Amino acid sequence: MDREAVKELFDRYVRKLRITPSWDISLQFVEDPDWKKTGDFKLDCDDRKAILMINAADPKQENLEEVIVHELMHIKMYPLDQVTESLIVSNFEKDTPAYDFAYTQFFTALEQTVEELTKCFLFEFGDDRELSYGRCAGQKSFNDLYDGLKNIE
Repeated sequence: MDREAVKELFDRYVRKLRITPSWDISLQFVEDPDWKKTGDFKLDCDDRKAILMINAADPKQENLEEVIVHELMHIKMYPLDQVTESLIVSNFEKDTPAYDFAYTQFFTALEQTVEELTKCFLFEFGDDRELSYGRCAGQKSFNDLYDGLKNIE
């Protein structure tokens, strides 16, 4: 991993996504080989500070430009994320099927939306427009998903 190149991408996209100057944000390389994610962030909304963390020990995705943009899109979406999560928490009793359903559906939709925005942004502005398919490698094939299903009668 070329850390200087990653830092340059980070600096480029915090400006292009208009995260700075309204936020103070830094890049941190995570050296823990047991850390399962490729990227994540920490936020302090009150002080408008954020840390974007990149897995330097064992990144799971090949395109770190995609990871940086994805995580920064989460920061852009964070106000909507918090409003929706607050609505779920205040309207559903925790550890109930309704709560679990709403929470799972919301976070699935959030991840899909952030990833779609990331793809669009990369196709328009990215240097590396090749998407990372690392997560797909460990998934079942489409045909394997049908194994064990029974016909609906």
